[in-house]
Formats: sequence, structure tokens, C-alpha cells
Amino acid sequence: MKFKRVLLKLSGESLMGNQGYGIDPAILQQYAEEVLLALKEGIQIAIVVGGGNIFRGMQGTAKGFDRVQGDYMGMLATIMNSLALQGTFQQNGIGCKVLSGIDINPLCEKMSSQRAIEYLEEGKVVFIAGGTGNPYFTTDTAAALRAIEIKANVVLKGTRVDGVYDSDPEKNPGAIKYESIPLKEAFDKGLKIMDLTAFSLCIENKMPLIVFNMNKPNNLLKVVKGENIGTFVSVN
Repeated sequence: MKFKRVLLKLSGESLMGNQGYGIDPAILQQYAEEVLLALKEGIQIAIVVGGGNIFRGMQGTAKGFDRVQGDYMGMLATIMNSLALQGTFQQNGIGCKVLSGIDINPLCEKMSSQRAIEYLEEGKVVFIAGGTGNPYFTTDTAAALRAIEIKANVVLKGTRVDGVYDSDPEKNPGAIKYESIPLKEAFDKGLKIMDLTAFSLCIENKMPLIVFNMNKPNNLLKVVKGENIGTFVSVN
């Protein structure tokens, strides 16, 4: 199955590369090249990126920050990451827009599903930053929500591993990979694909996911063309 419109979820940590903090320009370039290949197939792509390479709200709470303040700081980190990606994408000739759950003129427009869909249909990549615009929600939940809002066919969760396993493959060499698994079963098994709110949104709105290794060259292209890459988390 080839998808028409996808929402790609990237972790903020992935932008660090081999650094311990911040943004690695080589990773931005790598992602731009991967996305460009998918765009050439006519795929519409929205991207939600986390902020953990700069600041994560829950980590801030553990260090004494107020939870609400910490979450807003995390949202600002996602905007910084989205602007960094936008700059590199534009250098590669990719038209793109940053929309945000929190309004920050003149850096980015306020997120609206109508504007996002219009930009996608123009062939632009749309970065949807700022989380949901509210504290107490993760960027996984934001990704699920935004995918539903823009009527995406699927959420593509780009990770460091090549799919969903019954235990952490980085800690357990004997971990078993799922080629596919229903959302409800993944939820019931407590597989740590997303947080509970994101799971609930996807289950209630029948939004499937594909979990795959974003760092392997051409994997994004293979996924959007419908090749069997990663783990397909189905609606039933």
C-alpha cells in the first residue's frame, strides 16, 4: 500500500547525532535527503519532532521546575528543532512551513488543520511544532492528534530500532520483533510505542502506525511506497 499523506514523528534526541546535546547539522541534512526522496514519489509529509535534545518537560520537573513551565519550555524546544529542520530543508530546495500549537509570530503560524492541509496539497512539508499547545501532553500525543487533524493515512514513527519488540532489543539480544500487531493488543501488552493518551487517540480514531528505523538510508522511501519495513501497528 502506497500512502498519500503521512505524519512522520521524529524524536528530538535523534537530531543530536553522536553529540550529547543539541543539533547535529549532518543529521538535518540526512533527514532532508530522506524526505526529498519521499516527496518525489508524490507523498504529502507532515513532521512532528520532539524536543528532548534541548529540553524535556518531565526532566525539568525532576530538577525542580514547575510542570507547566517545564512543558512550555519543552514546546519551545520543539519549535527550535522544527526551525532548524526547516532551514536545512529549504537549503535543499524543499518548500516547507512551520505551524505551531503556540502562536509565535513572526517565526511560525498558528496550527490549523485547514492551513496544514492546504500547504500539504501544495507539495510543502509541514512541520507541526509546539506540541498540542497545552501542558501535560507529550509529543507522541501531539503526533497522534495532528495526524488525525490533517487526515493522514498513517503515523510513521522514526526510531533508532527497526520496529516493535516484546522487550528492549538494545538491552535484550533475544527480544522478538513483531512484523505487525493491532493497536489494542500493543496497548494491552504494555508495549512502549507511545504514551497512553496517544494510544487512546489512535485506537479511537483508527489511526495506524508504522515503527521503523529512520537512520537507515532509504527506509523512509521504502515505508511510504508500502514496502514491509519495521512494524505495522494496525487498527484491528
